[in-house]
Amino acid sequence: MNESDFDQLAEDTMTAIEEAIDDCGVDIDYDSAGGILTLEFANRSQIIINRQTPLSQIWVAARSGGFHFDYDAKNQCWRLQGNDEELFSCLSRYCSEQAGEAVKLEH
Repeated sequence: MNESDFDQLAEDTMTAIEEAIDDCGVDIDYDSAGGILTLEFANRSQIIINRQTPLSQIWVAARSGGFHFDYDAKNQCWRLQGNDEELFSCLSRYCSEQAGEAVKLEH
């Protein structure tokens, strides 16, 4: 994937995450700046989502650790390195852990 394609795909993904947060029914604040999306929870914990253009990856930093996602062109989704779990499924779990209630982010 070339850099331009990655940038567009990553931007579309960040927008989809913002829309999923808005639609999830849980109070999660977010801020987007410079390719970094910061989610903040009522307990002041955060999840940081950013793009790593040189590696064509999306990185997620949550309380439970740091995670790298590669794009799966065949299935048109981002997959966690090492176990192939889909990005929105992982984010739902990370957000649920930090929000202290069930969060389901749908793409």
